[in-house]
Amino acid sequence: MAVQLFSPLRLRGLELKNRIVVSPMCEYSSQDGFANDWHLVHLGSRAVGGAGLILFEATAVSPEARITPDDLGIWKDEHIEGLRRITSFLEAHGSVPGIQLAHAGRKASTFSPWKGEGAVPAEQGWQTVAPSAVPFSPTYPQPVALDQTGIQKVLNDFREATRRSLEAGFKVIEIHAAHGYLLHEFYSPLSNQRTDDYGGSFENRIRLLLEIIDAVRETWPAEYPLLVRISATDWTEGGWTIEDSVRLAKVLKDKQIDLIDTSTGGNVPQAEIPVGPGYQVEFAARVKQEANIPTGAVGIITTAQQAEDILANNQADLILMARELLRDPYFPLHAAQELGADLEWPVQYQRAKRGK
Repeated sequence: MAVQLFSPLRLRGLELKNRIVVSPMCEYSSQDGFANDWHLVHLGSRAVGGAGLILFEATAVSPEARITPDDLGIWKDEHIEGLRRITSFLEAHGSVPGIQLAHAGRKASTFSPWKGEGAVPAEQGWQTVAPSAVPFSPTYPQPVALDQTGIQKVLNDFREATRRSLEAGFKVIEIHAAHGYLLHEFYSPLSNQRTDDYGGSFENRIRLLLEIIDAVRETWPAEYPLLVRISATDWTEGGWTIEDSVRLAKVLKDKQIDLIDTSTGGNVPQAEIPVGPGYQVEFAARVKQEANIPTGAVGIITTAQQAEDILANNQADLILMARELLRDPYFPLHAAQELGADLEWPVQYQRAKRGK
């Protein structure tokens, strides 16, 4: 029987050589949003290691969209050259380059993890925005509620980031609507207290996400896939639920979104999350089966057989991996050997094995 982990997947006019995806991982290694040698080596090594799709970290569509002052960005044309250097390398080594476009909302203007906690000092930070003027936690910045002018700016920022993504050589865009960042803040009733067209009902709370999809579609070619990452549950009573996610996924399917990258949590600091191997897979499975849309599974997927079983059980269409690919950039090559699939090591390594 064929190994599903190493079967190709076609999304629109693009074919991924296998089902292994480098999940977006914030590196907190940029200055003024620019990509550098760290990003080239970090992402390039996973291309050499055999991943089918490589998603760049959450990439800010504006300076105020950054989580931290050290985030990667795509808010000005000067960012394009450094990004294109990396996408060209990834494609040369057989991987598809993708970018996760993001706005951190009320979780912005904070320290990188190893530099501190909570809000950065005022001289280093910026005014954060959100659907409502409610901070993520007492140590996070106080956001201002977006007015109509602010919402239009967000839409234009995503539109311009899409144009730059195309010029930078990306073939996949993922809209980041998870983990308590701006778009998740809008659709979750725990963070959205608005009473206008962007608050209250389910239809109103998902409105900004749908408008951003339309803005991206204005520039993004029809032959290239468009993905959305969601948090399928807030893990908190009164919050966003898996039933809401299935309902949203049906709307996104009608909007011709190609795949739902299904994560969870991030919008409530005190949420109790039962973390364990594959703990989010059930949500990807429900979205896939009940909304009839392709999904990606993510969250403590660490072995080749675990990944293969998820696909074989029709729980997801792609396997997104982060920490395991940090531990082993060549996981796809090792997994192919373990499962008996046909995935050749790069010719440079083959020569090294022969002592040449």
